[in-house]
Amino acid sequence: MKKYLLFLLGLLAVSCSNDNFSEQKNIESKIVVEGWIEEGDYANVLLSSSIPVTDGIDSTNVLNHVIRSAKITISDGEHSEVLRVKNDKNRIPPFVYFGSTLMGQAGKEYSIKIEYLNRVVEATTTIPKSVQLKSAEYIKKNATDTTGYVFVKFDDPVSEKNYYQIATKVEGEEPIFVPSFYGNLDDKNFEKPAIEMQINRGILLFPKTKFTPNFTDGDLIHVKLRTQTKESLDFWNSWQNEIVNAKNPIYPSNTSLKSNIKGGIGIWAGYGQSNIIVQTSSKK
Repeated sequence: MKKYLLFLLGLLAVSCSNDNFSEQKNIESKIVVEGWIEEGDYANVLLSSSIPVTDGIDSTNVLNHVIRSAKITISDGEHSEVLRVKNDKNRIPPFVYFGSTLMGQAGKEYSIKIEYLNRVVEATTTIPKSVQLKSAEYIKKNATDTTGYVFVKFDDPVSEKNYYQIATKVEGEEPIFVPSFYGNLDDKNFEKPAIEMQINRGILLFPKTKFTPNFTDGDLIHVKLRTQTKESLDFWNSWQNEIVNAKNPIYPSNTSLKSNIKGGIGIWAGYGQSNIIVQTSSKK
């Protein structure tokens, strides 16, 4: 199985430490968080310390900045859970904090508290109501092509305010769902409630093969429609802007990434979710 570093971890580590480390090497690094809890699922959190922009960025260096001994507590205001950490060999970095008792429910607010050494990092988020995917289909421009894209359909509830993210995961290649490029959506931009759109593959760091935005014949594609909060939308849009402006996911153009993390940087997000699996045609 191909191994990938979660792109957000490397991106945040470099971009948000740019000012801190470019001139002063003794400035304390920041805690970098990517955490989420989805409706019908448990919390997952990736944790690291920021990497100086003057340091070399590769998978080995990133491993040296992974935080494995923090205490992470998730609460819905009534119940709480301390997350455990596990080794997931399909990821780089191969460590993830995970929950197993506090399941995400739509409409509830969830807080996260991270305690590490002498630091405390906190954030809150809400899980929006899920919106169901109607269909997802693998489309090729020409019958002889061996690559294509995914075309999705869903109905945006007209009486609700929604923000969306569409993410995909290729079975056997990606251990995580990757946000699609231009897959973060605000329903104020929809011309009609019946949504039909093309989805291309999202950007990853450190792939073993050259990145392509297309899917390939033979891929088994998991497609996820997430509903998200405005804070989450702003974060992912700022990440996307960094990629577009810098044209390089490792060295972004500035440090304007949004964050809802108090005492650190990154994102703690609640998501509604709907999933469809797409089987592409077999490779010839």
